[in-house]
Amino acid sequence: MNLFKKNNEVYTIAEMSANHAGDIENAFKIVRAAKDAGADCLKIQTYTADSITIDCDNDYFRIKGGLWDGYNLYKLYTEAATPYSWQAKIKTECEKVGIDFLSTPFDEDAADFLEKLGVEAYKIASFELVHIPLLKHVARKGKPMIVSCGMGSEEEIGEAVDAMIGEGLSKEQIILLKCTSEYPANFEDMNLLTIPDMISRFGVRVGLSDHSMGSLAAVVGTSLGACLIEKHFCLSRAIKNPDSEFSMEPHEFSTMVKDVNEAAKIRGRVNYELTETEKASKVFRRSVFAVKDIKKGEAFTKENVRCIRPGQGLKPKYYDKLLNSLSEQEYKKGQPITEGN
Repeated sequence: MNLFKKNNEVYTIAEMSANHAGDIENAFKIVRAAKDAGADCLKIQTYTADSITIDCDNDYFRIKGGLWDGYNLYKLYTEAATPYSWQAKIKTECEKVGIDFLSTPFDEDAADFLEKLGVEAYKIASFELVHIPLLKHVARKGKPMIVSCGMGSEEEIGEAVDAMIGEGLSKEQIILLKCTSEYPANFEDMNLLTIPDMISRFGVRVGLSDHSMGSLAAVVGTSLGACLIEKHFCLSRAIKNPDSEFSMEPHEFSTMVKDVNEAAKIRGRVNYELTETEKASKVFRRSVFAVKDIKKGEAFTKENVRCIRPGQGLKPKYYDKLLNSLSEQEYKKGQPITEGN
């Protein structure tokens, strides 16, 4: 699993979530489509409705507003879940086509189940950021952890990082994801300038779990330092399920993968060295030239020397000091003024 990519490449995760729409054949098709679209990883979620909530339909357990308005929590998670009996098969399909497999455990038993499947890393969902017992349990497995930080305050994110490190995980094994827990997310709520602040503040790699439509936010996030992009992925938004409305179709994901890796190239690194092309272009900078014939012993003035292109003469920073001094040699019009003149 090449989770920590080099050379400014971005690790991309296609999140299946509920987009299988209850059909395992759709799940297999999503694996293959994600590979064809250029994703590095196919991610699922490991939970049951009973592991997240209880089967209760009073007012506390009904969603009000947003994409899932009116849903009962238990029914939503029952509909959206990926059956445990599918998960080894999905992992095998990922191995068959050559794409990484990842899942999000929502409780300790789910993490233990995934460990038995032989996963190489774990993803923690934004809603579980404050589930410190789960974070500690997963961290003790000693594998890289990707943690979404939607709804997380600075204090809560810090507590999560401290909990993982306290169980023996190193900062090099942790990736935090800037996330806006809206479905879909509005651009004005995303505040992606938080990404470089998170990198500095918590001392770990930071990516973006992007619930907005299109790939613009992913490109902006990459330009601000994101090392990983996660997007919900579907075969078609016409296949209705709880996640389809804010998921990317294969052709859109393919475009995003190309765009974020180009953005990463453009982002590059902190560097003040000249490229070979820039070195060759230095000749077209300005420098001090004679613009009239100048006799030996004649004073340099604004009338007989100027800062013009090309760049074979004295640097312009010496121009003011040169003025009114006497020439130590003869210059013809169009000849560069040299050091020691």
